Amino acid sequence: MRATLLQIDVDQKESVAARRDRVAAMVRAQTGADLVVLPELWTVGAFAAEDFAAEAEPADDGPTAEAMAAAARDARVWLHAGSVVERDPDGELFNTSLLFSPEGVLAAAYRKIHRFGFDQGEAALMAAGRHIVTARLPQTVVGLATCYDLRFPEQFRLLLDAGAQTLVVPAGWPMRRLAHWRLLVRARAVESQSYVLACGTAGTHSGVEQAGHSLIVDPWGEIVAEAGPGEQPLTADLDPSRVEDTRTAFPVLRDRVLGLPDPRP
Repeated sequence: MRATLLQIDVDQKESVAARRDRVAAMVRAQTGADLVVLPELWTVGAFAAEDFAAEAEPADDGPTAEAMAAAARDARVWLHAGSVVERDPDGELFNTSLLFSPEGVLAAAYRKIHRFGFDQGEAALMAAGRHIVTARLPQTVVGLATCYDLRFPEQFRLLLDAGAQTLVVPAGWPMRRLAHWRLLVRARAVESQSYVLACGTAGTHSGVEQAGHSLIVDPWGEIVAEAGPGEQPLTADLDPSRVEDTRTAFPVLRDRVLGLPDPRP
């Protein structure tokens, strides 16, 4: 399975519409990939809370969803389109990730559960998602999480129990916590014995320098590929069978005691 992470430079001098068109063209160029991943809130910027309301859109038929669906269809790839500021029919805002099939069909949507900001920014302006989300691709089962979710391992245990083999994490992670980013991505891979595809943004928006350094990590916690700080694609060929091979060769998951699903009907 060939995975490509597109680490996007989010510059507020570039309009959202122009960036949307530019990213759609980048997706269309990834015709050899099986799965393409974009970062968190790349349309507006994860820290640009002042623009959230103005740039909010429906998750299923907003301008970003329509552009990304068409790009996925043209490239014939599975596309995790990062996340958008979703406005639901009741007017609430969510940080919502979108996954499109090679036919351009919205296959899954995940509303970010853990909102960052400590009662400011995203945490003050957006509602929290309530459900974990997985989706079955031809080669693997993906579990969806977003940025700050990385700090909450219990969510990844639930994704593991729901059958996830590859964890996809779009992010807008700040450069000042780059060490945490690299540590947490590898930790989530090791503890779940899964691939982790963690795609971040580059550039600076709302005065916050972004970490970049998107990562592809294997089920043993080894870094398969890592980007630098600027806008760039990151591609790696993955072997989905390594997930079960790792879990069989080092069967740590069978020794879990706490937090297991209740076996009772």
